Amino acid sequence: MLAAERRDHLLGLLANEGKIVAKDVAASLGISEDSVRRDLRDLASEGLCQRVYGGALPVSPAVVDYAARHAVTPDGKQKVASVAAGLVPPGGTLILDGGTTALAVARALPRDLDCTVITHSPTIAAALLDHPQAELFLLGGRIFKHSAVACGAAAVEAAQNVSADLCLLGVTGAHPEEGLTTGDAEEAAMKRALAARAADTYILASSEKIGTASRFRVLPWAKVSGLITDADPHEAVVEQLKTLGVKILAAD
Repeated sequence: MLAAERRDHLLGLLANEGKIVAKDVAASLGISEDSVRRDLRDLASEGLCQRVYGGALPVSPAVVDYAARHAVTPDGKQKVASVAAGLVPPGGTLILDGGTTALAVARALPRDLDCTVITHSPTIAAALLDHPQAELFLLGGRIFKHSAVACGAAAVEAAQNVSADLCLLGVTGAHPEEGLTTGDAEEAAMKRALAARAADTYILASSEKIGTASRFRVLPWAKVSGLITDADPHEAVVEQLKTLGVKILAAD
């Protein structure tokens, strides 16, 4: 099989099966695992897959820059945001992550809601300035422009000194085996710090993130209270998450 044919075959496996197992592909094509790994490295360098131990997974489209992400499944994000906003109790304290789905949550919160919102996103804080009953706490640090959030040691330290009833956390990938992932190591550390300070943590993941993975793990599924998604509840990956005991809040 020519290199171009192998490439098409691998991309087909990602699209149809949601993963590539290098040893299985090598056996089925009668080639070495090293050849498959080289092909996967080439695909990964083009941003067409996310390499993991033993093979590869679909790469998340949510790793593009902040401005471009506003155009990625806006309807799905609005549906997720509507369900997420309904979880915030009157008088409660919310840790709200940054990113475009979290921004949709901020805009979905009732304007007269009496609550406290803790965030490391200047964009989120600005979106809530016209909510007169919302007390705002902005955690500072180095701004990671890709997601318009504060990250780094100063931001993590600030996060360790707050607590909340609920954390609504965004990720770029939500996969049954790889868990919850994002594309930057410091951002992943900040998300862990935020989740650790809330009684409950729910993941905001519109459908394009389900079944995909990014480079850095944020949390395993056992560390979160549930997943809010507009993905088809009968989709294979969603069904697999249910068998793992993940609580799914359908946003439809």
